[in-house]
Amino acid sequence: MTDDASKNQKPDPITERILAMIEDGGSVSPQEVAQAFYKDTKTPGMPADGWHKYMTAVRQQAIHLARQGRLQITRKGEPVDPNNFKGVVRLRKMPPAQP
Repeated sequence: MTDDASKNQKPDPITERILAMIEDGGSVSPQEVAQAFYKDTKTPGMPADGWHKYMTAVRQQAIHLARQGRLQITRKGEPVDPNNFKGVVRLRKMPPAQP
């Protein structure tokens, strides 16, 4: 993809939601992100548990952001490899680099 094409590309709404939710320095679970995203997009008549369909997209975007160094995926409070992890994880802002 060229630089011009990436400039015209709209930001992914799930990516924006993830980054907004970790901006304050706290951590969130992928489930919390999916639920918040669904709550914002939900219309009357949609099922209450419809957020499940966003879980895969949230995890994929979290992995992408972790590979870019924009967030950290943790399990039991410890960073995990975004290319190889399982289980219950949380997302948090990358800690500042130590000098």
